[in-house]
Amino acid sequence: MLRYLVWIVFLLSVALAAGSIVLGAKLHNRYRTGLFSSVLYFLVFIFTFGFYGIWGQVIIESFLSPYLEPVIIERFTNISQLLGLPFLVFAWLMLIRFAGEISGRKYNNWHLFWFLLINFLIIITLGWLIIKENLVEPAVLLRYYFIGMTLYFTTASSLHIVFPKKGRSPIHAYDRRIIASGIFIAMLLQIIPLFFFDVSVYVDLIFVLMFFAVNAFLPVYFTYGTLMSPFTEEPGKEMSFEDFCRKFDVSPRETDIVREICNGLSNKEIADKLFISLQTVKDHTHHIYIKTNVRSRVQLINLVKEETDPGTSRTHPPTPFR
Repeated sequence: MLRYLVWIVFLLSVALAAGSIVLGAKLHNRYRTGLFSSVLYFLVFIFTFGFYGIWGQVIIESFLSPYLEPVIIERFTNISQLLGLPFLVFAWLMLIRFAGEISGRKYNNWHLFWFLLINFLIIITLGWLIIKENLVEPAVLLRYYFIGMTLYFTTASSLHIVFPKKGRSPIHAYDRRIIASGIFIAMLLQIIPLFFFDVSVYVDLIFVLMFFAVNAFLPVYFTYGTLMSPFTEEPGKEMSFEDFCRKFDVSPRETDIVREICNGLSNKEIADKLFISLQTVKDHTHHIYIKTNVRSRVQLINLVKEETDPGTSRTHPPTPFR
């Protein structure tokens, strides 16, 4: 019975990994943006670790246990896990990069250098501790390394997504909240079974299934659940004015002001028409500039025109929104 259950979980793992990578590749090929490149590479690295570092142990025990002593088998499984850790590090790197792109942050080569240096120094330290088996049990060390680092990088990524740089995020606040929450919940579903890893083999299988299932969240959400108008719109397809406002997280009152700016009204005329003070109009306009990353009315009008009518040049006069 247990053997059949292991095979079922293995086949589900293969299906989840393959399906997620296919969805990630479709998103990458369709939209050609660095955001989905990070998602695709994250999936490749995280699932490579899953098969190499997790299922690799099962394969080693299944094929070598009749021929080798348990102590040697344990040494092989620990080495297999250790050699799989670089894939995990690169998966975390892609997750951080994804969070940076979705929150409007830029990471230069120095960030990459220090990230890889610190993480590979940690892996080298883990390898040294595993060789010195009398210091700490290798399986426990690797397990809590996975828990701690997954918790750290996932929490950092979620916070970056929830709190983007002003005016820099390419997606709606609603999507950011869903994505950040989904990543964090996925992390919890992965690490909670690890605290009970030695209780039963069934708990071990639950962890493996959770690992492959929750890491499919990003491509599934981007494909079937997102409201991200910059990426869900077909290339060349006209975006509505309402879609433009959702894209840049413009509030209903700010939407009214953007509309009147595009209609050519001055701040005083907008204040009179909307029955608000002139200072309120100026404050809202300033917030709109930050959200849309423009510095003037002309730039805002051109941006609205370009987004809502992609076939029109920036230099053409705006169409009033009556």
